[in-house]
Amino acid sequence: MARIIAAVFLVTVVQGILASNYSFPEDFLFGAATAAYQVEGAWNESGKIFQPTPGKGESIWDRFAHQHPEWMPSGNGDVAADSYHKYKEDVQALVNISAQVYRFSISWPRIMPTGDITSLNQAGIDHYNNVINELLANDIQPLVTMYHWDLPQYLQDLGGWVNPILVDYFEDYARVLYTEFGDRVKWWLTFNEPLVFSYGYSVGFGFAPAVDAPGVGNYLASATILKAHARAYHLYDDEFRAEQNGRVSITLNCDWSEPKTDSDEDKAAALRANQFTLGIYAHPIYSAEGDYPAIIKEQVMNLSLAEGRTRSRLPELGEEWVNYIRGTHDFFGLNHYGTTLTSSSTNGSTIFGLSDAEVLQETDPNWAVNGTLMEPWGLRALLNWVKEEYNNPPVFITENGLWETSKELQDNNRITYYKLANALVVLSPTAEDGEIELYLNEVLNAMNEDNCTVIGYTAWSLIDTLEWAAGYS
Repeated sequence: MARIIAAVFLVTVVQGILASNYSFPEDFLFGAATAAYQVEGAWNESGKIFQPTPGKGESIWDRFAHQHPEWMPSGNGDVAADSYHKYKEDVQALVNISAQVYRFSISWPRIMPTGDITSLNQAGIDHYNNVINELLANDIQPLVTMYHWDLPQYLQDLGGWVNPILVDYFEDYARVLYTEFGDRVKWWLTFNEPLVFSYGYSVGFGFAPAVDAPGVGNYLASATILKAHARAYHLYDDEFRAEQNGRVSITLNCDWSEPKTDSDEDKAAALRANQFTLGIYAHPIYSAEGDYPAIIKEQVMNLSLAEGRTRSRLPELGEEWVNYIRGTHDFFGLNHYGTTLTSSSTNGSTIFGLSDAEVLQETDPNWAVNGTLMEPWGLRALLNWVKEEYNNPPVFITENGLWETSKELQDNNRITYYKLANALVVLSPTAEDGEIELYLNEVLNAMNEDNCTVIGYTAWSLIDTLEWAAGYS
């Protein structure tokens, strides 16, 4: 398939040409991002997992795609962009856009086919060594995501992320990664968007492993994920940081929720939405007190009792785990794609998979791109919220971009989004010059006018990727 470069804006941005009164500091990191299942292909490279020399194991997305092709009618990750074989082309694409950092994920079942320490796959380790070395040879820093949704199917057969035993398996996996790659990788993310992949244990379709346990499975998974993240962080602290001197964190996603009106009800709804989407994972890690946000604990408890339950569907972390999880970060990984106007609802929620939030979300038809979620000031608002809620941690924007359904190489909407005015731009087809909105300018404004700390930006994505169940359409 065509190797399409989405991050064309980087050449001029890195050179400092931006429609703003401000400029990014010299140590600000620009780059692009991908994820293993979405680009690698080679889904069963090197043979089956129980051969004497194991190859890549089956992931939950392999199983999901193969057992339910009707859920992925426009393609799966068996071949994808074939980055497993064409990684040098990917690195050259990064060179072409003057990227300083490349965020990519390691496939757990490619490294450990069953997810267990006894099933190491040297071919997988060699592959990622080759990728890392190729990046460094071209002066590009690797930013490695340990887990971007492709759990080994063997571990899902044990229950997946709702089973607390995965905390131990993930620690073993993290130890392998630190040992094999930590001498060269100085930026680590334990998980990508746990809010989203926990839907796989809630909604029953659309996300692997498609467990139908709404309002229960996602919360059970969240507790395991937070504990696994903390275990990987403390492992690095205890055994690797002194020698390797890297940074370990997590990346969380949030589309900014703005109150639809100035009413107290809508303001409270917007706060609930931001806490249910970002705070549920950020508060236990980044806040001074730790634990889930009080507003979430109260909301889920009240709804659980109203359902006739005797306890909350949201499990308690407990004091020991609250203390262990709190502070397990070296920076704040943040993915952002859009903004919504939010109002209160007593009949479920329009936030996918989160009916407990009880909010309605919509967009303004006058916004930048024909009433879509794309509204750059929302990113600035989100950065300010992170600053105020979590004591201004250094934020690395690890995903931001525009999706495009066009199959044409000349996909003008995305080109406009990334390139116009030499920055990330959202422009309505009928907009006047004064209506041009710049996402990166909003980042600069947040940094220089609001004193938000932002240290890097990786565009999503380097090349066209498989958009999970949405495939390539």
